[in-house]
Amino acid sequence: MNKTSGSKNSSTKNNGGRKSSGRTRGVLIGSGVVAAAVLLGLASYSATKPDDRDTPGSVLEVTASPGDGAEAAPETGVFPELEKLARRIEGDPLAQGKADAPVVMVEYADFKCGFCGKFARDTEPELVKKYVEDGTLRIEWRNYPILSDESDAAARAAWAAGQQGRFWQFHAAAYAKDAKQKGFGEEQLKALARQAGVQDLDRFAADTGSEAAKTSVRKDKEEAYALRATATPSFLINGRPISGAQPDQVFVQAVESAKKAAAKKPAGGKGTAEEGAAEKGAEGSR
Repeated sequence: MNKTSGSKNSSTKNNGGRKSSGRTRGVLIGSGVVAAAVLLGLASYSATKPDDRDTPGSVLEVTASPGDGAEAAPETGVFPELEKLARRIEGDPLAQGKADAPVVMVEYADFKCGFCGKFARDTEPELVKKYVEDGTLRIEWRNYPILSDESDAAARAAWAAGQQGRFWQFHAAAYAKDAKQKGFGEEQLKALARQAGVQDLDRFAADTGSEAAKTSVRKDKEEAYALRATATPSFLINGRPISGAQPDQVFVQAVESAKKAAAKKPAGGKGTAEEGAAEKGAEGSR
């Protein structure tokens, strides 16, 4: 996202963050997340500072005031409260990689975002090949449709494709070069689903318009709102924030650093696959 589009959406998202603060208590781990989010933009900017503020590495805007629990490890820029946002739910169709992988990258993105597409085409496949396939990295997608109504439609369609086990194939089709220029109208979304190998298109259409799809997308958006994120794509790698479609090496270094830090942690720490399953069960009981 460029500087102009970031500014355009800033007010809307900040308002959304305030309105949804009560509703997101079940999504966020605790009040420390908001405090940590205060430093999210600064940490991201200082760790991956772009040469120009109009480049895809735009800083995340945060509006809350600092508080206790927001301290980051000085050598890594990692915020423990942000690390807890990894859900680690076994069988999550919007995630790839082992639920107990030592490193989790949470990605907040919009299918209409050009820089998100650049990351999906140029960087993510290499991360999958290098780290997901060997069990080091897990990637968890969060729908963050903020650019247009079509962004929201594409997000719900991607979720629907995931219900048939084809989320990542839909993700690749929607982020293919020039795909967003065709728009994400109803017929185009069906075409993308067909391209992704979705078998039951009637179910896909029903799922896209379902309350379950809307709830899932809203939950992801509220999580990003609470972090005051105003740039897409935005990432958390074991609690370390990165903003924008940065060069490959930025992500490689972040994953390597997180991997080394995870190896030093005692077994049975927070953020495990078991905790993710417990959280999922708690959500179902609410």
